[in-house]
Amino acid sequence: MSVESAAATAKISAALGSVGQGSVVSEVAERLLAFFTSGDIAPGTRLPAERTLAASLGVGRSAVREALAALEILGIVVVRPGSGTYLRDGVSELLPRTLSWGLMLGAPRTRELVELRSGLEVQAAQLAAERITDEALERMKGNLDTMAGTLDDLAAFVEADASFHREIAAASGNQVLQELLQSIRSLLRIWVDRALTDEGHAAAALKEHTKIYEALVARNAGAVTATMSSHMKTASRRLLAGFDAAQ
Repeated sequence: MSVESAAATAKISAALGSVGQGSVVSEVAERLLAFFTSGDIAPGTRLPAERTLAASLGVGRSAVREALAALEILGIVVVRPGSGTYLRDGVSELLPRTLSWGLMLGAPRTRELVELRSGLEVQAAQLAAERITDEALERMKGNLDTMAGTLDDLAAFVEADASFHREIAAASGNQVLQELLQSIRSLLRIWVDRALTDEGHAAAALKEHTKIYEALVARNAGAVTATMSSHMKTASRRLLAGFDAAQ
């Protein structure tokens, strides 16, 4: 092992500290995730050996082994036989996966997730009002045209709806915000698909999106905030109605 690699291993071991009582595997995994997303460890860093991590955390090697196996499944670490376990991605790529895992472990969190999405969508729209380009607005107009032409094809309508929102997130110019919203949309996708149950709902959603678009064209931050906030309230009600019906 190189001097640099040994130093990184020692740093990881020292930073983790021992875990408390409770669900040991979860505690170990959470401790590792917190450190991996702190920005203090570079992508590609080799992790300490299981026995070293176990000693640092004050747990058995089996708990460390199970936690690392879970992180490997999630794509956060990669195991290279005969070499060791390495951090696969940087913090920007890990953040959406970490969010997804945490929320899935804490399920059901659907209502809180919907609430969070609403706030982030409004924030993205506010930033987009200042930064959106004519090219992005042109693509959004295409999304609206697709929505108008697919009121009787709800699957196609939902996809155009999602593309419209992705354009706003991209136009915000905030990569972390964009990734967070994408992760949340992925987690909520099944309920979003069920939220629009007839052409009446789709037509109402189209009107809401059109108002947001018009406010963005005008670069009117106040109007963008108001229209997106109004849309997210009604969209959230539709989504939660479908969620409640399935419970």
